[in-house]
Amino acid sequence: MPIMEILSQNAKMYGQETCLTEINLDLQDSHNVTWREYELIENNPAGEYRRDMTWRVFEEKANRLANLLLKRGIKKGDKVAILLMNCLEWLPIYFGILKTGAIAVPLNFRYTAEEIKYCLGLSETMALIFGPEFIGRVEMIYDQIPKVKTLLFAGENRPSFSENYDRLTANCSSKAPEITLTDEDDAVVYFSSGTTGFPKAILHTHQSLMSACYTEHNHHGQKREDNFLCIPPLYHTGAKMHWFGSLLSGSKAVLLRGVKPKWILKTVSEEKITIVWLLVPWAQDILDAIESGDVKLEDYDLAQWKLMHIGAQPVPPSLIRRWKKYFPDHLYDTNYGLTESIGPGCVHLGTENIHKVGAIGIPGHNWEVKITDENGCSVNQGQVGELVVKGPGMMKCYYNDPEATAAAIKDSWLFTGDMARMDEEGFIYLVDRKKDVIISGGENLYPVQIEDFIREHNAIKDVAVIGLPDERLGEIAAAIIELKPGYKCTEEEIKSFCAPMPRYKRPRKIIFDEVPRNPTGKIEKPRLRDKYGGSSLVAIQTER
Repeated sequence: MPIMEILSQNAKMYGQETCLTEINLDLQDSHNVTWREYELIENNPAGEYRRDMTWRVFEEKANRLANLLLKRGIKKGDKVAILLMNCLEWLPIYFGILKTGAIAVPLNFRYTAEEIKYCLGLSETMALIFGPEFIGRVEMIYDQIPKVKTLLFAGENRPSFSENYDRLTANCSSKAPEITLTDEDDAVVYFSSGTTGFPKAILHTHQSLMSACYTEHNHHGQKREDNFLCIPPLYHTGAKMHWFGSLLSGSKAVLLRGVKPKWILKTVSEEKITIVWLLVPWAQDILDAIESGDVKLEDYDLAQWKLMHIGAQPVPPSLIRRWKKYFPDHLYDTNYGLTESIGPGCVHLGTENIHKVGAIGIPGHNWEVKITDENGCSVNQGQVGELVVKGPGMMKCYYNDPEATAAAIKDSWLFTGDMARMDEEGFIYLVDRKKDVIISGGENLYPVQIEDFIREHNAIKDVAVIGLPDERLGEIAAAIIELKPGYKCTEEEIKSFCAPMPRYKRPRKIIFDEVPRNPTGKIEKPRLRDKYGGSSLVAIQTER
């Protein structure tokens, strides 16, 4: 069944219960403020703000938008884009689009004006709903996107080239439109991370969305009494598909705007959060804050917090060992996925397998997995090959890109581009992205393995290993190292620390710099290659 039916069921059964809470703990920073919050700042000297929404209101808001879009001629199969920061309106807008039979097109809030224009054109979007943070970017391109006939502005001080979302939806019926949809109908277009150029448009059906619900609920067993803390951006599949477990169980969730350790712990404590999904940098920041004394765990009531899980990038085993030192009773899970597989869950560790930390896990609920060579044949146990998956959450295609689709989907299997190996117990270990493998003197170097080793150093906050050109070896491994605040380290210290590694794996360049990550926590290695990959390196700072 289409996912909107779950929302409608929850509205009938739990209509007066709160389903979503939006919390902003830093209203003094106007960049973090949604349009609903501006008028409350003067009356809230503490700089804090929260809003709640019930299941009934969620359903009604979705229905009002759906009816507005239908009045504007949006029909089944048309595309409607969302360009908003995380806020209480985000999910009702998403579901309202789906209720029309149209296809939701979430956009990355970091896109430039040119990237927004490109994605709207590639997806053939006909309507755009955007917030105040994006006025400048949309103003630069609105007259260059002729297919976008409807521009709805969700905020105060509406720009002249758009219409008021709030006013128009308030005048529409709150009853669900009568649109017949099946699991096979197209539902959403998500965009790839776009780290190697403009992103690809990834088309999913309603079956994909429902499969994400069942996979997430099977893996983490959300119950009615749970409360999920959602921090990552909702435009990405990761955050939303984990929230789908809350949707399926009819349980609460909190949208926290901000990632400071104190904010996360305060919210977990005061909102009685039971499940938190973190990205690696945020978990590191929490641990660093604890170890530096910046936060004291005894100041928070965290007894009900039962599960912490991480996804979106390889998780260093050292990080989880540190985490368990301070949170010994937490269940832990690693989730692997990609936008093409409707986000996390096609592989997961499982809370019962914490002894296998370092692995990304075993095939997820209803998923199949194999590791193949360059010819698509399965490799022997222990050998490195490309991770290939198959399941009900696979993308339908790269929209308007049959060549890329044919390269990614072969014989109903999705080729992930990630290199992996499987141990004797069937657990899968991610080795690296296929395109990130470094070939040095004929040897394959897998950056993730080197990064995991270097992260064991107690002065290191983050590390990224990339290949740099070398006349003799073709490429050499360079480690870009970000130190913890207040720590100092030299190139010789790092090289001495790496001495136990096989000689060919040791990084030959040590660069002290910040490690850039995108909003979903993935290291932006193309940026580092652009910065350091030229024929002549900039002067390298060896201490900071």
